[in-house]
Amino acid sequence: MNILDLFRRNNFCNNEVRVPYIIAEAGVNHEGSIDLARRLIDEAKDGGADAIKFQTYKASTLASKHSPPYWNRNKESTDSQYKLFQKYDKFWRDEFQILKDHCVQVDIDFMSTPFDLKSADFLDDMVDVFKVSSSDITNKPFIEYLCEFGKPIILSTGASYLHEVQEAVQWIDSKEVSVALLHCILNYPTDNDNAHLGMIKDLQWKFPDKIIGYSDHTLPGNMKVLEMATMLGAVILEKHFTHDKTLPGNDHYHSMDKGDLKRFKENLKQMLIILGDQNKYSLPSELPARENARRSLVATRDIPVNNAVSTADLTWKRPGQGISPRNIEEVIGKSTIREIAEDEVIQWNMLS
Repeated sequence: MNILDLFRRNNFCNNEVRVPYIIAEAGVNHEGSIDLARRLIDEAKDGGADAIKFQTYKASTLASKHSPPYWNRNKESTDSQYKLFQKYDKFWRDEFQILKDHCVQVDIDFMSTPFDLKSADFLDDMVDVFKVSSSDITNKPFIEYLCEFGKPIILSTGASYLHEVQEAVQWIDSKEVSVALLHCILNYPTDNDNAHLGMIKDLQWKFPDKIIGYSDHTLPGNMKVLEMATMLGAVILEKHFTHDKTLPGNDHYHSMDKGDLKRFKENLKQMLIILGDQNKYSLPSELPARENARRSLVATRDIPVNNAVSTADLTWKRPGQGISPRNIEEVIGKSTIREIAEDEVIQWNMLS
């Protein structure tokens, strides 16, 4: 499924559980290598992702030289955002065009999050939607700039209060641009007890006309967090992606790899089979139970012919092949047209 197909749906329902659109967030895990970036694309496709997403920035326009870190220093020792971003800001227009072309070749959607105006300008020719980082949810001029391209926006909501999300949505709605909202907790990594997946439901209630998803920063483990997010109705799932989780650095250790993604997709397939139809009805396989496990009206004693049936004449027992107890008021007072024996299941053809 192409991401635009998701935005084009005019019968969207946040209460429906479905196969989510999966974004493998490669970010800068390519570490400046085109060959490694291509490998990440191939492995994301092989793992079953619908899209792979990179990040496009220059350290000089993203963070001051004195910006403190907000990540786990035990896993990523770099002591400033500027220094960390400077390590991985070598890709620009030409490199991303190569990656876009490779995505087309292997049939996976290409995305990249812009962090400045220049990257947004050239990415416009490469992406179908713009992804806005949680860190830019209060960046009104940047969000409004992206809206001018007229493309749908996927907005992460990490570290935000509800009123900040509502404000950003108002900016986007005023430009008549479609927006999807991703629940996100902005910890690297996010402890499971901080995932608060229940906030997905709050976003669904507060924004019933928006696509709601989840951007995950928990450790991949058994991928149960993404499974739970799906069951809560997350339509888009985004998770960091790497070819090797043992590598040092900020984004490798809390990323999923191809094996994690394949395991999630297989588990998801079984989950959705078990979930089945989300509209309530009785299955054909339940017909024997309907006929035999339900109750019918049964005579408590012999009822003579031409006798008006009273409440005292009736009880309810299995099987359910006679008159249902739901119709007891219709039966009381009717006259019998033949004798009904004690413990006999009462049928309509026994009554006048």
